This record gives sequence, structure tokens and C-alpha cells, in this order.
Amino acid sequence: MQNSKSINSALISVYYKDHLEPIIQKLHSLGVKLYSTGGTFSFIEKLNIPVTSVDSVTKYPEIFGGRVKTLHPAIFGGILNRRDNPSDKKEKEQHRIPDIDLVIVDLYPFEETVAAKASEENTIEKIDIGGISLIRAAAKNFNDVVIVSSRDHYSELLHLLESKNGKSDLADRKHFAAKAFATSSHYDAAIFNYFNQTENIAEFKQSVQKSQTLRYGENPHQKGIFYGDLDKMFTKLNGKELSYNNLLDVDAAVALMSDFTEPTFAILKHNNACGVASRATIHKAYVDALAADPVSAFGGILIANREIDLATAGEVNKLFCEVVIAPSFSADALNLLKSKPNRILLIQNKVELSKTSFRTLLNGVIEQDKDLKTESALDIKPATTLTPSDSEIKDLLFANKLVKHTKSNTIVFAKNGQLLASGTGQTSRVDALKQAITKAQSFGFDLKGAVMASDAFFPFPDCVEIAHGVGITAVIQPGGSIKDKESIEYCNAHNMSMVMTGVRHFKH
Repeated sequence: MQNSKSINSALISVYYKDHLEPIIQKLHSLGVKLYSTGGTFSFIEKLNIPVTSVDSVTKYPEIFGGRVKTLHPAIFGGILNRRDNPSDKKEKEQHRIPDIDLVIVDLYPFEETVAAKASEENTIEKIDIGGISLIRAAAKNFNDVVIVSSRDHYSELLHLLESKNGKSDLADRKHFAAKAFATSSHYDAAIFNYFNQTENIAEFKQSVQKSQTLRYGENPHQKGIFYGDLDKMFTKLNGKELSYNNLLDVDAAVALMSDFTEPTFAILKHNNACGVASRATIHKAYVDALAADPVSAFGGILIANREIDLATAGEVNKLFCEVVIAPSFSADALNLLKSKPNRILLIQNKVELSKTSFRTLLNGVIEQDKDLKTESALDIKPATTLTPSDSEIKDLLFANKLVKHTKSNTIVFAKNGQLLASGTGQTSRVDALKQAITKAQSFGFDLKGAVMASDAFFPFPDCVEIAHGVGITAVIQPGGSIKDKESIEYCNAHNMSMVMTGVRHFKH
């Protein structure tokens, strides 16, 4: 047993008292002397367990409404003194400072207070000072002290106390210290990000405490970990664990569906929609979404923004798919879809998502605002003599939502609230257009009377020329090319309408 030390004294100061009692009882049974403050002191007293108040050690009362409790040399000296250092030992005895071998802290709930949209005054009061100082002090002196920095670590501490009879090894103490610095750094990052909502200091700080190890990354030879709380985002009803690639597709699906309010079903593959339809019923929406590309739908991710009923589930059950996401499932639909044990079924919960995104790049990180702009009829400006009909405007806006969520360069064809085809991730816009035409024709779609959307401007009039040749009657694009006039003139000469949004929707 390496550098084993007995826990003879403990300082306990926590905000939440949940699951604390078994630890108090165990420490008491081991003969550990307990020190505490405020509400925690009262909690321990009510258990009829001896406890010494911190102010009886410091000879100083809590002041400023509890803002200052433990910030005193008698407390921090008991934590930070090096037990094997003769000078420290001499000073400790001189000032009658008691050793503190275990520190248990649960910080003020700063993040919860921010999430509850509390006033600035209340939020600032939930910035823990004494607790965070205790954590750092005890973690620094892990050679002698055990630090428990969160109620999430209580069960691990209780196991240590029971399995080693109130003793700890150096490895135990260092492990808890590492967790403590993770707690303190996360807490500080949350506080910084709160202030930085208005201060805009150009520093990147992100911290996520929960994680899930994935089977592998994008490919089997790559490791993968998801940092976040999937249980908050989804209620999982069936199936295997989500993979790295599943998560990428699920993220794309959730982002896409956030732009639709009418009953809509979407099927995605490799982050791109291969089928989308908006209809009066979710059953009809699924049938028409699948029709756009039943080949790519195999092994895809399905998402609906209405409850999936038995009729819809009956159609979905005919398809091999990895994941089905919906706000709810009827009981009969759920029973049917669960007949495939590996099929992942998720209820999407209402969670406020970040309005920014980031990813690693070269030797750093790039961050940007998410593309949350969704154009409405008020945002489009007619560029041609002929203006689109009401039904065409509806389809143009539908198609424009899809290009926003499709890899660039992209062209989307739509008609009557249905994705007919898309060209995705091409190095030229003409190639994306030709790909979309080929796909639409291969699944039997007549493009006459359909509309076309582009994620960026047309550098030349060739795209509208080719689109006109297959029957496209209306076009939506950002505009901004020095050759916009040539595309507009072609449309005017061939009875096509074109509208511009002034907003580019690149997606890489």
C-alpha cells in the first residue's frame, strides 16, 4: 500500500445535502472528527453526530451574509500544511492549527442559476469563493489530503472509506485531486462564459463534464468520445448505443428539423438530407420523403416533428434504418418499431442548444455563430420581370431551408413541399446541378414546374440555362455575383422567375 494515510478529520461544506448522510454516518463510525459550517453544520447536528463549527476553530464568525466562512489561516493551514515538513509542523503547533485530512465540498449551483435566468445579482451571489478555494487547496496538497469536490463523487468516496477502512493511498488522493481540478476549471469556465456574453473577450473556454466513450470514431481505427449530456437531449426507448457517425447524422437531423413547423419527415445520410417532405399528416410526409431517394435511405437517420403513429411506423418498419427520432411515439407504433432490437428510437426533448459552433483546426480552434437565419417571404426580392406564384414561393422557401442544411456546393430541387433531388458536396455548382438532375430522373421525377435553390450565387448563367432545359420554372439564390445580370437576363428571356435572399448558406 503506497503512502497510506488515515483520515482522522474532515471538513464538510456543501450546498446540496443529497446522499450526504451515508458518508457522515460512515465517517462517524470510523471516529473521524467533523468540522462544518452553516447549513451543513445544522444537517450533521440533526443526525445526532458530533460536529465542530468552523468559527469555533477560527474564533471568527461568518460575516457578510455568509460570504466569508472558511477563508481563514486556521482552516487553510489545516489543509495545506505538509505533514512531513518539520517547519510546517512547527508552525502548525505554534498556531494550534488542527489537521484536516478530508475536504468535502459541493459548490454553489452557478450554472443552474444562469440556466434559470436569474437576475444578475442572484447569479453573482452563486459564485462560490470559499468552496473553490478549499477545493484548490486540498487538491494541491494531495500528498496528505483527500478532496471530494462534487456530490457526483460521493459514491466513490463511500466506497473508499468502506473498502480501506478510512485510509487512502497516494493514488487515491491524486485521483480525487485530478477530479477536483476538473471541477474547479469547469466552474471557472462557466463563470467566464457568463461574463463574456457581454464583454466579448477573445478567449476560447469550453468545459463539458459529462462524457460517453463511443465504440470508435469515424472509422474503427479511431477512438471516439462524446462530451455532453445525451440523456438530457433525448429519451432513448430502444436500440444499441449511438456511434460517432450516428451522432453526426443526428445533429444534422435535429438542425434541419428545427427549421420546419408544419408536419415534416426527413431522412438523412452522411449529414445530408436524401428525403424531406411536408404534408398534412406525418404518415404522408414519410411516404413522400422516402420516395425522393429510397436507395440512400437504407441505413439512414429518420426524424419527424410530430408523433409517429402506427400507420407511419408500419411504413418505417419496412426500411432498415439506424435511428428514428420524434417528439413522441404512439404505444402501438413503439411496440412495432422495437421489434428490431438494434434500431435506435429517440424522443427528442426540448433543450436549448448553443447558438455557436466550434471545431479544431490546424493548431487551434475556430468558432462561429451557427447559421440560424431562415428566410421567409419577407426576405426574398424578385430579380426578374416574372414573379413566382404563391405555390412557387412556398416551394422556394422549402428548398432554401434544405440548401442551408446540405453540404456545399449544393443545388436542391423541390415541388409541392417535397425534396425531389439534391446535388451535394460538389466542387462546382454545375456538377451539383447535374448530379441533382440525374438523381431526380433516376427516381422518376418530372422536374417540369419544380423550383431550384442554390446555397450560393451563380458565377455564370450556365446553371439557370441547364435548369430551364429540364423544366425548372423558379429559382432562389443569394445573389451577389458580378454576373447576376446574365442569369437574370436568361430567366427573363425564358419565362423563369428568380428571387434573391442576400444570404449565402455555405456548409462545409
